[in-house]
Amino acid sequence: MLKRRWNKLGQVTIFIIIALVLVASVGVFFIVRDQLVKSEVPANLEPVYNSFLACIEEDTLVGINVLESQGGYIELPEFESGSSYMPFSSQLSFLGNPIPYWYYVSGNNIQKEQVPSLRDMEEQLENYIEQDIYDCILDSYLENGYGVSFGDSAKANVQINSDSVEVDLNMMLALERAEDSASVRNHNIVVNSKLGSLYADAREIYDHEQDTLFLENYGVDFLRLYAPVDGVELSCSPKIWNANEIFDELERAIEANTLALKVKGGDFDLQSEEKKYFVLDIPNVDNNVLFLNSRNWSSSYEVNPSEESVLIANPVGNQPGMSALGFCYVPYHFVYNVNYPVLVQVYSGQEIFQFPMAVVIQGNKPRESLDSSVFGTPVSELCSYKNTPIDVQVYDSSLNPVVANISFRCFGETCEMGTTSLDGSLRELFPQCVNGFVVARAEGYKTTSELVESSAIQTNTILIMDKTYDKTLNLKLDGVDYTGEAIITFVSEDSSDSVIYPSQKQVTLSEGQYEVQVYIYNEASIELEEQTSEECLEVPQEGIGGLFGITQEECYDITIPAQTINNALRGGGKQNYYILENELKSSSIIDINAESLDIPQTIEDLQENYIEFEDRGLDIVFK
Repeated sequence: MLKRRWNKLGQVTIFIIIALVLVASVGVFFIVRDQLVKSEVPANLEPVYNSFLACIEEDTLVGINVLESQGGYIELPEFESGSSYMPFSSQLSFLGNPIPYWYYVSGNNIQKEQVPSLRDMEEQLENYIEQDIYDCILDSYLENGYGVSFGDSAKANVQINSDSVEVDLNMMLALERAEDSASVRNHNIVVNSKLGSLYADAREIYDHEQDTLFLENYGVDFLRLYAPVDGVELSCSPKIWNANEIFDELERAIEANTLALKVKGGDFDLQSEEKKYFVLDIPNVDNNVLFLNSRNWSSSYEVNPSEESVLIANPVGNQPGMSALGFCYVPYHFVYNVNYPVLVQVYSGQEIFQFPMAVVIQGNKPRESLDSSVFGTPVSELCSYKNTPIDVQVYDSSLNPVVANISFRCFGETCEMGTTSLDGSLRELFPQCVNGFVVARAEGYKTTSELVESSAIQTNTILIMDKTYDKTLNLKLDGVDYTGEAIITFVSEDSSDSVIYPSQKQVTLSEGQYEVQVYIYNEASIELEEQTSEECLEVPQEGIGGLFGITQEECYDITIPAQTINNALRGGGKQNYYILENELKSSSIIDINAESLDIPQTIEDLQENYIEFEDRGLDIVFK
């Protein structure tokens, strides 16, 4: 019995081994089937098949380039415009190319993220290859007697690695010539690219910003160094500043200081202890990083209290009854809201992955973290003590009453006060705050504010709101309708509205003085060599000296990597134009005619175009 049992066990074992061998054989067959098919492509057909693989590789490289230049997107998310309160749209226009913000604040003050995942990028690249592969041009082979047939469906699978991108394309390709023929379904290529590594570093930088708000903290330092924020000066005369001059200097400082920021790692070498202020220690970042800001990008600067564009601080000690002090002093405290974009470029060799982020400083302080449940100015004690009656009347330019939402803004704090009635009036208790602003907002009207010099006594306030009108833009170049890419901006004293033409053609305007700017871009291929220059800036001194405003000079090297400009300025101009309400009422289309510039071939040509652009005007017709 024992012997028979072992015989049966031996027979069972043999069957199991045979079954495993069969299963393994089938698996191996399916794994190597496509390689076997590929290896069986006759030598006579290999040139056309290799050209087909080259098409896949070219589509992959183009898709990678678009992903890197557009923050991980090939298909852009839906565009969302900004507002006069928050200047960020959902995209930053950089050299004529739209790049989705990874973080921004919408026009209605809502924090938003647009950070693509690695899988999102792989799917977009898969879709791009699947659609574009059918444009693979093999006509020269058809003319030489080859037969080429594509299948009806293509399915791509993309894997982004640190140093490569792998593509598996499932699509039937039938080839024939004379007596030779072959059919290949699976096609595989590997492209050398650091897309995965650059994206990983970009995510590290973005996450570090959301965790620490390092860009906002630097922005607060720049604000306190280059603008009057708070302090005391010995003087018996008022201190007066021009807000526009302050903002101009602050813009220049932010642009230069942002460019000075460095990240440990990559090719960066900390050569001096004095440069530590500008050095960021962000873990796991191995590639080179560049931080960019431009004064030409959408931004906003606001300061309170101010009288139009003037900041005034009055002296204390020269008033009657205060002569016992024996001296005069001028205390001042100004509250700023500053919003500007920063473009982060992570690069290695010729590959650059870039994405923008919005930097938001509210009330002289960094914004709240993204995970905060509520964004914006929190309810403060100012809004808790409403004890001063104020009558508010709101009218349009024809003195018709307007139903509007009323708020009160003072020292960076905003309190919601209510809505006017049908007769345009609101009587409400306001907080006590010297030099506050009553603000009116209404659908179809431009936001209007009125200074209340003192809310300690009963006050009547009248606000006149200008109606807004939606208009369609029609851009012409040298008198001919233009359908290419352009940026059209309407800049007024207190607002700016940009349109990315032709994907956007609607603009909302009210009566007032505008500077109309048109930037027309066209395809170009201008190579910029790597440049290194030394910049020196005044920065706060380390230690206790910095608390007293003592500065020191720091010098550092700025290295701008080699880049290729794919879009260049080739037309446009600027025109000051006062838009009357009658023009807005009686028209539906705004024709804007711009003059063309020579297509630039070199960086010198591009610079010459920008110089000529400043002297070019625009023809503006309402019809």
